Amino acid sequence: MTRKIRAAAAIALVGATALTLAGCSAGGSDPSEDGGKVTMTLWHNSTTGPGKAYWDDTVQAFEEKYPNVTIKAQAIQNEDLDGKLQTALNSGDGPDIFLQRGGGKMDAMIAAGQLMDISDSISDDAKQSISKGTFAGYEKDGGTYAMPGAVLPEGIWYSKDLFEEAGIEDTPTTMDELNEAIAKLKAKDIDPVAVGAKDAWPAAHWYYNFALRECSEKTLTDAAESLEFDDACWTKAGEQLEDFNETEPFNQGFLTTAAQQGAGSSAGLLANHKAGMELMGAWNPGVIASLTPDAKPLEDLGWFPFPAVEGGKGDPKSMMGGVDGNSCSAQAPKKACTDFLNFIVQKDNQEAYYKAFNAIPVNKDAQSVVQEDYLKSALAAYQEAPFVSQYLDTLYGQNVGNALNTSVVDLLAGKGSAKDIVETTNQAAAKG
Repeated sequence: MTRKIRAAAAIALVGATALTLAGCSAGGSDPSEDGGKVTMTLWHNSTTGPGKAYWDDTVQAFEEKYPNVTIKAQAIQNEDLDGKLQTALNSGDGPDIFLQRGGGKMDAMIAAGQLMDISDSISDDAKQSISKGTFAGYEKDGGTYAMPGAVLPEGIWYSKDLFEEAGIEDTPTTMDELNEAIAKLKAKDIDPVAVGAKDAWPAAHWYYNFALRECSEKTLTDAAESLEFDDACWTKAGEQLEDFNETEPFNQGFLTTAAQQGAGSSAGLLANHKAGMELMGAWNPGVIASLTPDAKPLEDLGWFPFPAVEGGKGDPKSMMGGVDGNSCSAQAPKKACTDFLNFIVQKDNQEAYYKAFNAIPVNKDAQSVVQEDYLKSALAAYQEAPFVSQYLDTLYGQNVGNALNTSVVDLLAGKGSAKDIVETTNQAAAKG
């Protein structure tokens, strides 16, 4: 969210403003604690439609409840968010509230003193309605640095109508079955798999999932500490991707296709029945809905987990995914900022989030409103998964993640190899 989000596109990316109010620095006095007026700016990535309306309505409801707080909402395109955020934080002029993906990106912010520990400000309601395991991804050294917001398991989203047209009766569970489904879609002149390689990370998600199947859980998690990618499984994952790419599974012009912007994006191709499948996180239904001709959820949308890979060390039920949440910057007014974080995860606001974004709310009490079979299937698989890995470009930090994503696109473009992915990633890690 990326992006992601990503994350994308319908995920709430909040953030921002340098408060110029006296006393609003970390550890200092907070005017909102004594009823003083505070202004914060909210950045999110929903530039149109129900997502933008959700944030406008939520801000208005919060301001009515907390009349001493003003929040100025501003929409920022998803693919621009991470870079702008990091630049702002590093300059000391960072946002008050912003999307937190966790992993190495969060660790770097903590090390730089850019995040607020919200441990003592999480409401009892949030503690009871959000599982401890969900909070765990935002905990480090005894502190909690974000409020979870949405559950985002990854898998393959597909058009049931196009599958039926191609004679595909069952969703694939193995790579051989996936390749058979792709061949059937091609026989009907349907682009089998849409991917927005122009944005790099969507294409890299294919490598992430092959790595999840080829590498053990220990290898993936140890690499987050060592940033060493010398295990043979990393190269094997790239070789799996090479073999898959040779079958020409992706939409024509995929290297110049965006992920989530417009009817010609990878999400738009699925939304308009121009492609059969797309690998993406559980924010995708909301993005797809915004790109259908009537701007409504795709009626024939389905979901299935990434297929098993023969001989890999990873558990075939493990998943890519995780949780998107929101952090307060170290300089934010603590009470006002954490009041907002607690507010947006209340049951009614989480139900509204689901309705706006067609995504799985993190509040367990709000998950009962989820009606779509594809979201129910994704949530069930997420809950049953023995291991859920954060997306690798987040898990391993921005520098390594960018190198990883770029080298995967190079492979798909015929400009690199499986070994090049590993070498490029190791080189980026060595630079710090």
